[in-house]
Amino acid sequence: MTMRVFQTVADQGGFAAAARVLDMSPATVTRFVADLERDVGARLLQRTTRRVSLTEAGLVYLARVRAILADVEEARAMAQEDTVGMGGVLRVCAGPVLATHILAPLVAEFRARNPAVLLDIHVRLGGAALIADHDITLLSAPSDFDADVIARPFASTVGVLCAAPAYLQRRPAPRTPQDLPAHDCLLAHNMDIRGGVMRLSHPEHADRVAEVALRPVCVVNHADTLMAATLGGAGIAVLSVDLIAEHLRAGRLVRVLAPWICGNYTLYAALPSRKFMPARTRAFLDFLTERTRSRIRDALSE
Repeated sequence: MTMRVFQTVADQGGFAAAARVLDMSPATVTRFVADLERDVGARLLQRTTRRVSLTEAGLVYLARVRAILADVEEARAMAQEDTVGMGGVLRVCAGPVLATHILAPLVAEFRARNPAVLLDIHVRLGGAALIADHDITLLSAPSDFDADVIARPFASTVGVLCAAPAYLQRRPAPRTPQDLPAHDCLLAHNMDIRGGVMRLSHPEHADRVAEVALRPVCVVNHADTLMAATLGGAGIAVLSVDLIAEHLRAGRLVRVLAPWICGNYTLYAALPSRKFMPARTRAFLDFLTERTRSRIRDALSE
């Protein structure tokens, strides 16, 4: 209480004004500040007949007091929220691909579990992610991603080679990576293919790598378009397993050249702050992590 009284005096610029805000008598406010200065062993406020100002020690002390009181408020809010249960608005941001294939399939079950939470989903159609404006922002990046953001990894995924049954009826599935140049290959623009060479790795043998020169029949800059072309039987493509898990399970896509992979990726949940996290945010992160990892694990085991 003493710290809060001191902060109020500093903010209001006087004892009388602080007393009105705190619903105390000026004498009580004065006594609190005097007790604080005695405990600290330094004068924190410079008093004149006209005004009250902070001393140099008071400026330093006030900065720490603000941080301490903010932490106390966050702890109190967290305890209250956990007591009364979850509710309120959860603002989630994601690009179109993650919004469609990761977020959207989770909405019904999460809402069934947490009917008092309103999901406010913002699909980012361009520009930088506004992490400070949302409770959670979903990002996908290579596993060595290192950016100046507060990001919690919630799943690891890989790029796998796959094709539709219709394509594999026309062309026998490749048996080795060296068979790929004879196939119709579909590539994403953002794939790391230097000089037309695709680099495949074997997850069970870290030193086993295959480099294959390709002449793709189609190059696409949009993940959903690449997926639709693959589902339509246009050829073999590398697609992130987290996005195609349901298609693999339903048999609409078939993985080829397992267990070879092309790229390791991590899915991140970027957060606006390391501090107080509402119960609804924690619940959604736990749910997102559980469901996404389960889908990826099941898809890779088939």
